[in-house]
Amino acid sequence: MTLNGWAQIALVLALVVAAALPLGRYIAAISAGRVTFLAPIERLILGVGGIDPARGMGWRAYTLAMLAANATGFVLLYALLRLQGVLPFNPQGFAGLSPWLAFNTAVSFVTNTNWQAYSGESAMSYLSQMAGLGVQNFLSASTGIALALAVSRAFASGGLRDLGNFWADFTRITLYLLLPLAIALGIAFVAMGIPQTLAPYAEATTLEGGRQVIPLGPAAFQVAIKHLGTNGGGFFGANSAHPFEGPSALATALQIWAQAVIPFALALAFGHIVGDRRQGRALMLVMLGYVLLGTGLIYAAEAAGNPLHIAAGLDPAMGNMEGKEVRFGLALTALFTATTTGASCGAVNAMIDSFTPLGGLVPMFLIQLGEVLPGGVGSGLYGMLVFALLAVFVAGLMVGRTPEYLGKKVQAREVKLAMLAVLVLPATILGFAAVSLVLPAAIASIQEAGPHGLSEMLYAYTSAAGNNGSAFGGLTADTPWLNTTLGIAMLLGRFAYVVPVMAIAGAVAAKPKLAASSGTFPTHGPLFAGLLAGVILILGGLQFMPALALGPLAEHFVLLAGKTF
Repeated sequence: MTLNGWAQIALVLALVVAAALPLGRYIAAISAGRVTFLAPIERLILGVGGIDPARGMGWRAYTLAMLAANATGFVLLYALLRLQGVLPFNPQGFAGLSPWLAFNTAVSFVTNTNWQAYSGESAMSYLSQMAGLGVQNFLSASTGIALALAVSRAFASGGLRDLGNFWADFTRITLYLLLPLAIALGIAFVAMGIPQTLAPYAEATTLEGGRQVIPLGPAAFQVAIKHLGTNGGGFFGANSAHPFEGPSALATALQIWAQAVIPFALALAFGHIVGDRRQGRALMLVMLGYVLLGTGLIYAAEAAGNPLHIAAGLDPAMGNMEGKEVRFGLALTALFTATTTGASCGAVNAMIDSFTPLGGLVPMFLIQLGEVLPGGVGSGLYGMLVFALLAVFVAGLMVGRTPEYLGKKVQAREVKLAMLAVLVLPATILGFAAVSLVLPAAIASIQEAGPHGLSEMLYAYTSAAGNNGSAFGGLTADTPWLNTTLGIAMLLGRFAYVVPVMAIAGAVAAKPKLAASSGTFPTHGPLFAGLLAGVILILGGLQFMPALALGPLAEHFVLLAGKTF
């Protein structure tokens, strides 16, 4: 590790926080309907749909509208992927995807996971990339943010009968937040060299006289929304490590900024919505602390190098550069990996499969902690609020008082629903991974033997259920078993989680908002922030540490002993 490397990390995160401060206020204004510079377009869209934005929805109606929108998106995307071979804007003549792969991919992009069991430049037509995957990059992100705003409103005042109108939130977030940011960022990426063209793939003759096909396409604007919406699906198979997706260190730094800025801003927007900005800052500081810790652990593990190489007498000064881009170096690779797994983005600029065991453990563990650090757009905030309710419940147990959060009593119903949501991830990840590790058809997909092979399978289901989408690598995922079970894991991680969260929001919204008293536990100071961070860590550690001990931790000690599998 170097001072220069830490300076790069500090600069990028400082720019994230600096942009998140005004963006949080702006998102709160969108939530309140105060942003209107595209009002004619908004009225047209809502009018065509017959939507009255002033007509509020209770938690059930809001959730059902969200499920209907996502079910429609899944059907349309699945059909497009199956039929892409007979549709236009397909200069390479790619055939339609198999039923298994189309199901997996459609679920992946609708749930904001963007797990890819295919390589974009050899499987996806331009139409599929633009009208299918690109559109869902916007809509899945809008869905998550809308849900986060609905949950935030539940804490704003007492006796609420509705949480807003899903269709109005959905439309406004897309029009006023995601589209302007994506257009600006897409133009910047074009200027940095990311292609944006409908021309067919280029062909070149190599110095040896061979033929090389160079993939092109309308990539720049999809790369923009893949990061802003914490989607992560790469236009090209190598994702942000591809020279057309990550052309420079500056472009990589901008991508890190893009995938972190909205999740951090949403935490601050929460403070504005509930009328106490200190509450949003407390949540953001916990998120930021974990990002810094995760970045430092990855940076340290990779800078230490491979113990086998060091034992063989190789110079460890450069650290473990296997699977990494020399253009980015260890610092930006570590920060990119920590933010992309902590933020539920799934984009990668290095091969996590080539990290040291401890370096690979950290991103996996960040996902397993619930994708709240800072989490996906929207999902990170409402996931963090679930942990906040559990934290005040623990505090209430310690002092013998009925817990409350922002003036709302936290009672048995809310705690039960919170635990139901929290248990979705371990049940899905560990359940599917356990079955797959004894099923011959699934074991055949594992590339490596021993603990590393276990890590490959565990990471796949962790990424799917956590709606992250990044891949450990080394796993042949395009099989009927993995396509189907990973798709189910994505659905459970998105919707089985959010339904109890919305039920919590409905229950909390109806409660009266009590004034703070001398016995109220403050939830904006360092004591609460520390308690919240501890609850997140303990829940993740208790649930996943046994599995991690059999995978990356076991592999680490094997390497220290000078052995391999």
